[in-house]
Amino acid sequence: MLKIKSFVFSPIQENTYILYNELNHCIIIDPGCYFPYEQDELTGFITKSNLKPLMLLNTHCHLDHVFGNRHIARQYGLTLQLHKKEKSLLDYAPASGLMYNMPFDNYEGEYIFLQEGDIIKLDEDELEVIEAPGHSPGHICFYCANQNFIISGDVLFNRSIGRTDLPGGNHPLLLKNIREKLFVLPGETIVYSGHGPTTTIGEEILYNPFLME
Repeated sequence: MLKIKSFVFSPIQENTYILYNELNHCIIIDPGCYFPYEQDELTGFITKSNLKPLMLLNTHCHLDHVFGNRHIARQYGLTLQLHKKEKSLLDYAPASGLMYNMPFDNYEGEYIFLQEGDIIKLDEDELEVIEAPGHSPGHICFYCANQNFIISGDVLFNRSIGRTDLPGGNHPLLLKNIREKLFVLPGETIVYSGHGPTTTIGEEILYNPFLME
């Protein structure tokens, strides 16, 4: 049984997630910790909770979701896992950071590339990889069918959707993937987004103004 701890990091207010189980093994998703005190908050929770990080995942590689990749990878000896089409965004992220006056050191190391249908196993718990590009070229979500939740990154928000005006964005494709990949999930599925509060698939089908026919 997975527990979920969320953090809100950086001036961009990005949601970082730690998923952990009864064996105290954990997955870190989209570490957006920018400032040293944010890095300390994330690692402090891991230490205080006696967790052992086993995986580092990115839903996508816009700068606010990757600020902490290098720190976490070095701290715990982890290899970054992402979709292959996000690698170019990750490479560009430090230059993007300079544009926002937010310089940072990028991840350096090997990669594990994920794709549609891959199963990420944390002991007895499983996350299915769902490809949902549109906000970015290789955006993926992590779906736990057993516990009815999805880590959606910047695809779907509470009453909103990911922006598509950044390089590699595709508005019609984003809407198509939300409808065909996410809205087919059970209505009670909890959506843990890259920004803002949680929601459910059912609520967004009924009330999301960007997806009403």
